[in-house]
Amino acid sequence: MPVAKKKIRVLGAKPGLDGHDRGIKVICCALRDAGMEVIYTGLRQTPEQIVQAAIQEGVDVIAMSVLSGAHDYLFPKVMELLKKAGASDILVIGGGIIPEEDVPSLKDVGIQAVFGPGTPTMDIVRFIEENVSQ
Repeated sequence: MPVAKKKIRVLGAKPGLDGHDRGIKVICCALRDAGMEVIYTGLRQTPEQIVQAAIQEGVDVIAMSVLSGAHDYLFPKVMELLKKAGASDILVIGGGIIPEEDVPSLKDVGIQAVFGPGTPTMDIVRFIEENVSQ
């Protein structure tokens, strides 16, 4: 009998005070439809809540979306907390309204990819599948 492949577990999160969640919900549905297990934390999560949920749920990926402009604080804070918790092996991706000039600094702190509006959901699925170590 073939061994069942472990499902990729993804935590979808909306950090900060941003109340616009349509994009992250679309991404969560696309990831679920691609066969991943998806946990959505809901709106207005603190970096601490996101990291705690990711560790408790044993996720492989954190997918965060920010439209408020606070990505330059919130994304690095999540990365800092993951490192402190010894969970820096979790793949972290971001999305939302993020200026192109901010992407290099986000990648410098460990965000593996940043997906803007209009990115085909299959590109995100493919990136996760190719970058999660099984």
